[in-house]
Amino acid sequence: MSVVVRNIRRVDAELVEKYEGIGVATIHEAQGRKGLLASHMRPVYRPCHTAGPAVTCEMAPGDNWMLHVAVEQCREGDVLVAAPTSPCEDGYFGELIATQLKARGVAGLVLEAGCRDVAEITKMGFPVWSRAIFAQGTVKETPGNVNLPLVCAGQLINPGDLIVADDDGVVVVRRKQAEDVLNASREREDKEARSRIRYARGELSLDVSNMRARLLEKGLKYIDTPPED
Repeated sequence: MSVVVRNIRRVDAELVEKYEGIGVATIHEAQGRKGLLASHMRPVYRPCHTAGPAVTCEMAPGDNWMLHVAVEQCREGDVLVAAPTSPCEDGYFGELIATQLKARGVAGLVLEAGCRDVAEITKMGFPVWSRAIFAQGTVKETPGNVNLPLVCAGQLINPGDLIVADDDGVVVVRRKQAEDVLNASREREDKEARSRIRYARGELSLDVSNMRARLLEKGLKYIDTPPED
């Protein structure tokens, strides 16, 4: 049986806004190096940054029917997250679905499959992260699921979880943990800002981060001349 869940609990919109400008790498590190989607998920154009609650879409291989179904369940500010039930790089998504999503105010798409019409999508400024860029067409034959838990690019994503994506990739933050992760991310940004000032003055990370003693403990030695052959 295929299911569409119409009402999901989303991460609060005001909290999502506070993630504006915070990078995926910072969030990933701040939440204990968790939640990062696989490296093959890349933006179809750069620069690009988005954040919003996930609407999830499970699709059959080579079949984009459920993407059309999922569009109706998307609200303003959502990020549509879609993946096939087995690996497929066919071109599930293009300009026409992008036009529908943009008209509804959707913040972006994360698609573990192929995207096409990249020039048009770039011109309209609709953010897309995909596994591949591939013109191969799809069919509309097999129902799937919308707004059920979904594994996308190696990460479990629940409907309403926070998705943040930028030029470095995509990260998922659990809905109930979003505020704590935000605070940890801001602390990390503040620390990096202070370090950046010191680096700009010519200091080295070896000293700023007190690495020398630990390296000595690990057995690192400095010698003034190369060892003889």
